[in-house]
Amino acid sequence: MTEKILEESTNKLAGSGCKVLVPEEDRKSLKEIEKSITKRYRKRLWSKFIKAIKTYELVQEGDKIAVAISGGKDSMLMAKMFQELKRHSPVNFEVVYLAMDPGYHDSIRKLLEDNCEYLDIPLVTFDSQIFEVADRIASDYPCYMCARMRRGALYGKAEELGCNKLALGHHFDDVIETTMLNVLCAGNFKTMLPKLKSTNFEGIELIRPLYYIREEDIIRWMTYTGIWPLNCACMVAAKKTGNKRYEIKDLIKNLSKDFTNVEKSIFKAAENVNVDSILGWQIDGEKHSFLERFQEDVY
Repeated sequence: MTEKILEESTNKLAGSGCKVLVPEEDRKSLKEIEKSITKRYRKRLWSKFIKAIKTYELVQEGDKIAVAISGGKDSMLMAKMFQELKRHSPVNFEVVYLAMDPGYHDSIRKLLEDNCEYLDIPLVTFDSQIFEVADRIASDYPCYMCARMRRGALYGKAEELGCNKLALGHHFDDVIETTMLNVLCAGNFKTMLPKLKSTNFEGIELIRPLYYIREEDIIRWMTYTGIWPLNCACMVAAKKTGNKRYEIKDLIKNLSKDFTNVEKSIFKAAENVNVDSILGWQIDGEKHSFLERFQEDVY
């Protein structure tokens, strides 16, 4: 690992869109940060968090939830909101705050641990060498492999700790970007679901409590706190150029200039699929054609 690569990665730690870092002496106190979630940012953060939990039944009586902490802006907010939910919810559930080190530089890991200590997030940390392995087996495009391996490692640790749910910090913008990526790059209509059952770890569900929350609002909150979050911090990705997800992000941003509420329309499209007007669909891996329904109508 060269010093240049480390410098490039460190420059990205503030997170996507966080242009200005608040000086350490201007960091908000823990009390102010926690209060801001349910007061200052109630409409844009807390209310949408609660809406997703209620709408999709993400948290239920007796759950033991592993909240995955990467150290980025999304997972840090999610952790603090779960703490607030635990304090005020009538539902009885347990939470474990799970942080995996996939091969961070020592300084990056320290930033993660220091931030969580400041925010009073009790981490359960475990090590892996996913960055190194992903680069070795998929050196040209390691990010997809890295994401899959990370999720598998988190599932495994959650299972070991007796959890029945794993919470990830994907937000509204991740959802619509995934939808557009699939349409434009994979030739299918598939979105990121708010919850799904693991196929490899029986009895564990993946949940996405930030499902309704816009990324720009997470950035506003993080900037307000004065905390310096991790971004990707991957020494492998720091050497790569080009990323389709960033291109899709820019595309949606440009579309929003000419089409009112285009982000909401993309999101709603996955809720309003009209099976009477599509060429084909797939259920449990089995493909179907509109001709099947057409023949049924004829006879």
